[in-house]
Amino acid sequence: MNEGAGALLGSMTEILRSIDIPHMVVGSFASTFHGVPRTTHDLDLVIDPSVEQLDRLVAGLDPERYYVDLEVARDALARRTMFNVIEIETAWKVDLVIKKARPFSVEELSRREPAILIGVAVPMATAEDTIISKLEWAKDGASSRQLEDVAGILRLRGGQLDLNYIARWVGELGIEKQWSDAEALATSSRSG
Repeated sequence: MNEGAGALLGSMTEILRSIDIPHMVVGSFASTFHGVPRTTHDLDLVIDPSVEQLDRLVAGLDPERYYVDLEVARDALARRTMFNVIEIETAWKVDLVIKKARPFSVEELSRREPAILIGVAVPMATAEDTIISKLEWAKDGASSRQLEDVAGILRLRGGQLDLNYIARWVGELGIEKQWSDAEALATSSRSG
């Protein structure tokens, strides 16, 4: 993570705050914050905008600095998926993930905590919610890095985690295998 990422994160969160769009940092930046650092060239933010807020967000992004497609953004909002904003000069990508309309996603956003990330004050997904999200990505066939990220959080924060909260969502979301795999990975890397 570098200075360019901090400037981009600061700009994006400032725009989101100015429009009152609920948001939080998730993904690799969240797992690095809570666990073991790793390189990445994109920022992941969960957002929960109205249609009007989404239009204001896209209109507020300087087209000289950012590439974003309004129709893709509107489609992502309608389907509760994600869209990208790309900083033209640096090619840094911001994945703006629309909050899903399901109990876990509602609770995850409500539990976000203030954090300082690369010098920027941001709302951050909790360590527990980062684990759960990463386990879901692993189940959906994302890279093995997802489980490595979870193992890193377990190694560094295992005794501080609310394991009952994690167990509840692991069961409800059907990600028991991924949780077991991540726990085994954390244990093997501790002893190895």
